Amino acid sequence: MSKEIARVIAAQCLVYPEQTFIDRNAELVKLALTLEPKLRQPLLRFLSSAVEMPLNKLQEHYVEIFDMRRKCSLFLTSWTHGDTRNRGMALVYFIEIYKRCGLVLSPEELPDHLAVVLEFAALENPHEGDLLLGEHQAPILLIKDALHKSGSIYTDVLDAIVESLPEMTPEIEARAKALAITGPPKEFV
Repeated sequence: MSKEIARVIAAQCLVYPEQTFIDRNAELVKLALTLEPKLRQPLLRFLSSAVEMPLNKLQEHYVEIFDMRRKCSLFLTSWTHGDTRNRGMALVYFIEIYKRCGLVLSPEELPDHLAVVLEFAALENPHEGDLLLGEHQAPILLIKDALHKSGSIYTDVLDAIVESLPEMTPEIEARAKALAITGPPKEFV
């Protein structure tokens, strides 16, 4: 249950910050306090940093980190498929898993956004969610690495997410290293 609570909190942290996020900060802190230290500490650091920043600065930081830096993209298929035609099929893969589990996303939500996947894994279907997160562990590790290099406060959120992931296999580790070297695929038409 601890990992699911951490994923719900992390999902809330990875959505574009609005006033409602600031208003819910105390509630999220209260939830984080119930977690084991490896999940609790990074989430509490982030929540503290986020509430101390003026909202407009937090929003600017979010846009600078996640929208302006390709290596920090929260869209998991952008890592595995880049801007190729294959990305569409990868998005359908996510949608089909969600539908099979009874979840229908709103048209505004892309199914591969890390916050959406975390929420699905925490609230809808932990087993299928673990499989999706495990399959996309390499991109998640690369996002974490890029955030560490940028010095972003969002580093703490990714640290907690990584702690909640299924155990890494040698295959996933090799994929992460290959993606780090080559980056997402590109399609030349």
